[in-house]
Amino acid sequence: MSAALATAAGRVAPASARRPFRLSPWQTWGAILLAPYLLVFVFFVVYPVGYGLWLARHPASYAHLVADPIFAGTVVNTLVFLIVGINVKMAIALFLSGFFTHERRWIRWLSVLFILPWAVPSIPTILSVRFMLNPEWGIVNHIVFSLTAEDGPNWLNDPRLGLTLAIAVHIWKSLPFWTLILLAGRLSISSDLYEAASVDGATGWQKFLHVTWPSMRTLYVTCTILSMIWTLGDFNSVYLLTGGGPADLTHVLATLGIRYLRLDQVDLSMAAVVCAMPFVLPLVYVLMRRLSK
Repeated sequence: MSAALATAAGRVAPASARRPFRLSPWQTWGAILLAPYLLVFVFFVVYPVGYGLWLARHPASYAHLVADPIFAGTVVNTLVFLIVGINVKMAIALFLSGFFTHERRWIRWLSVLFILPWAVPSIPTILSVRFMLNPEWGIVNHIVFSLTAEDGPNWLNDPRLGLTLAIAVHIWKSLPFWTLILLAGRLSISSDLYEAASVDGATGWQKFLHVTWPSMRTLYVTCTILSMIWTLGDFNSVYLLTGGGPADLTHVLATLGIRYLRLDQVDLSMAAVVCAMPFVLPLVYVLMRRLSK
């Protein structure tokens, strides 16, 4: 009996192995509809990234990049931009998320105005700030002159002041987004926890320390890591406000690549972009690890 079954199985197996692979009509239409998205991904994501890495493959490009005196200052500016901008931005966003949880009509109207800098495109908003800081006809120096009867400073001609203003513009532009994310995190906390803390006589600071922060800590850290990734690629705040000036002293890595492109040094531009990868890849890895949990 067992021999007969083995013989029958041996006869059936080759027949099933020779069966040709065929897609069902639904699978065929699925592949057809998916093909345009794959083509877009290949031509607009894979090809540009691969071509940029191919242009930056020569070690001589990195040697020339490191030898450029602007590069060392750019790395320092990038670190300052990241450390100061992100920590100040996220701390203010955490504070404002608590402020906007109050159910008052004027706070709701204020929240609508608060979102506008993030909702409006970067070019008109940042350029308007640049025009306001113009030393000759900008409104800021007009106010300074009316109050002190003295000419205001040339705001964007000082490298430290220019980088500080670029960080401030970045915070002002992206702060509403992170405030909304943290506000959503606060609203997801059960009100019963706050009521129980009030019954126990907890102060506002104790409620934040023992109820709000433990519930939002994971969200806050995840938002901070994601903000670091996005901030590293932000060139609008610096490029539109200072243009990297004066004397190329306010560049960050994102704008340094644009500078080399304007000088027709494509290999150095791609090398500057690749130099940002040691900052990005560890952040992406940590972010994926946190999201996977």
